[in-house]
Amino acid sequence: MDDDIEISPCGQWKHDHPPVRDINTEFAKQQTTGQRLADKIAGAVGGWPFIIIQSCLLACWIAANVYFALHPALLKAWDPYPFILLNLVLSFQAAYTGPVVMMSQNRQAEKDRLTAQRDYEVDQRAETEIAIVMEHLLHQDHQIAALRQEISSLHRALESSKK
Repeated sequence: MDDDIEISPCGQWKHDHPPVRDINTEFAKQQTTGQRLADKIAGAVGGWPFIIIQSCLLACWIAANVYFALHPALLKAWDPYPFILLNLVLSFQAAYTGPVVMMSQNRQAEKDRLTAQRDYEVDQRAETEIAIVMEHLLHQDHQIAALRQEISSLHRALESSKK
């Protein structure tokens, strides 16, 4: 092998960075039972099925209390207008679900920060590798130009030796 052959940038590159991490798996392994429960509650409370079911229950509560308030002979309304018990129940629900949803959102924000950091690290490595590939292509272009010159000079030498 020729000692004057230059090793290309790709030949010199060492691809020895740590593997790309799966943030979702890492994050799931770190979660406590309470955190997983908070995420499940936030997922349930923040969805359309919960809103629809709660709206139906509220409508039934109000309708039943209005009906029994207008017809007291059947059954006494347990929460007549202005529905103070209903307000108490909804306040209780909001007092507990609000912080649980906030805990879940804070955890999601932390996970998003970790994902963004991982994306940044991957982008940095990709940028470095792309720069190495571009240097390699430039090196190959120079090698091809040198080979063309050498072929051209050999071709001229061959043509002049024929004369």
